Amino acid sequence: DIRDLERLVARLGTGGNARDMRGLGQSLSALPRVKNLLAGCANPLLRELSDQVSPLPDLAALIERAIVDEPPIPVKEGGIIRRGYHAELDELRDLAAQGRTWLAEYQASEQQRTGIKTLKVRHNSVFGYYIELSRGQAENAPAEYVRKQTLVNAERYITPQLKEYENKIVGAQDRAMAIEYDLFLELRAACAREGEAIQASAGALAAMDVLAAFAERALALRYARPAVTDSARILIRDGRHPVVEQMPGADRFVPNDILLDGGENRLILLTGPNMAGKSTFIRQVAVIVIMAQVGSFVPAASAEIGVVDRVFTRVGASDDLARGRSTFMVEMQETANILNNATARSLVVLDEIGRGTSTFDGISIAWAVAENLHDRIRAKTLFATHYHELTDLALTLKGVRNYNVLVREAGDKIVFLRKIVPGSADKSYGIQVARLAGLPGEVIDRAKEILLNLEEGEFADSGQPKLARHRPRKEAFDKMQLTLFDLSNPPDGKAGKQ
Repeated sequence: DIRDLERLVARLGTGGNARDMRGLGQSLSALPRVKNLLAGCANPLLRELSDQVSPLPDLAALIERAIVDEPPIPVKEGGIIRRGYHAELDELRDLAAQGRTWLAEYQASEQQRTGIKTLKVRHNSVFGYYIELSRGQAENAPAEYVRKQTLVNAERYITPQLKEYENKIVGAQDRAMAIEYDLFLELRAACAREGEAIQASAGALAAMDVLAAFAERALALRYARPAVTDSARILIRDGRHPVVEQMPGADRFVPNDILLDGGENRLILLTGPNMAGKSTFIRQVAVIVIMAQVGSFVPAASAEIGVVDRVFTRVGASDDLARGRSTFMVEMQETANILNNATARSLVVLDEIGRGTSTFDGISIAWAVAENLHDRIRAKTLFATHYHELTDLALTLKGVRNYNVLVREAGDKIVFLRKIVPGSADKSYGIQVARLAGLPGEVIDRAKEILLNLEEGEFADSGQPKLARHRPRKEAFDKMQLTLFDLSNPPDGKAGKQ
């Protein structure tokens, strides 16, 4: 029953219409019920919010008495003010209504007096009220009819009696609309005078709305009350992503733990294959921290959240064509913003820094960024990467810890277990993920060949790049093996000799 009070007051302050005013009156009428619900509440915050709500019963009653239930949008065309609110307005409306009745009676009397049954009394914006006769009946028009317009099929006339009464009707209608508009302006001014109190009520109601939503979600989704502290420690047990776990048709969400502090768990380096859940995990930690600091329960079994001053993120890949910035440039600018503004009290979330350039450049940049965050800024950092070389940071920096996402291999297939465990991943499983994505089989097979070539070295003994070398298919290899024992049919097709 309560509409957006801030928006209604803002609209009425700059203009608005009678529907806005009607909505304001209905909303104010509902505020006493809100205060009654919070009466005697033990929670000091709710008591404070309740005290900030001002129902303004006099203004609500004034609007209810003045504005009709379904007012039109235009404010200068009448139909806004309720009957009984203003005596002069009621009289003018009665006069206008009587005028319409008089016009109907005048048309009937003229039809009877002239004997012309098709005679009509009509109105337009040019002539006002006029009498219209068909061309066939025009010759029967009385002498006092004054011709005003000739049409193809009709003649239009006016009479002194008709114009006299028209002036009364139109004058009453115009005066009534002018009075209605003046009354609307007076009501709008009354609302504006209470603008500060209405805005305070709107702010309190907004806070109640947020708290009610927090409470409902916490009960419905088994959220836990976090312990928010001044320490540098973030400890989450069985944390979940509040959005991903509610996605329709999704698999059962696998909860995970996290420990970040300013000491030995300062920078978490997370490795694992694509689609394993790295990005979801680092984002859920950031979301849980934000939820805790805005006063919400969090999707976890338990959580201890040391207050952070800011949450910095560098996730996703996007360019900015309008400004001529490539994906890599956007990534570097966002990373620069983090390095220039983060503090030891910040939480930093980085997802695959350096992937937009060559491998060596990317590794170098990612390594240097991680060192800077660890040594100079000392911010709590979650760093997801496919660069397995970065896991060596744990050997040289005491605050770096390696974690990876568990994966189970079954032949050429993989199963994502979504569990975060200590240690680094041994490989990225990129080819297996490509198979899941639907790449053609010949592309997958060729990718395997190239991967083996890369793992063996840069060049073959002949000087040819091993990357381009094709390996013999298994069928051909089996055939060559059989000919070693079948001397009657050697590989060259000639009979062998002992």
